[in-house]
Amino acid sequence: MVSPDDPLSSHKGAPHLVERPAEWNAYEYVIVASLRAHQLMSGCLPRVTGGPHKATTLAQMEVSAGKVARVPGILPTTAPKI
Repeated sequence: MVSPDDPLSSHKGAPHLVERPAEWNAYEYVIVASLRAHQLMSGCLPRVTGGPHKATTLAQMEVSAGKVARVPGILPTTAPKI
């Protein structure tokens, strides 16, 4: 049974989706989670436990659990040049 506080709650019959907190803008949530996933793939330790998940899922779980937050003014305002 999944607890109501678990970010991996079921959504419309699809199990294991991480739900975005209502106070987060969808764009900011995706950007912060992707930056955190990059950190996890670079070797940073996860701030949540929950089994063998991929870095992207762990990052979403961390953001949803409030373990990772956006610091205003830190995110780039323009796309990096490739």
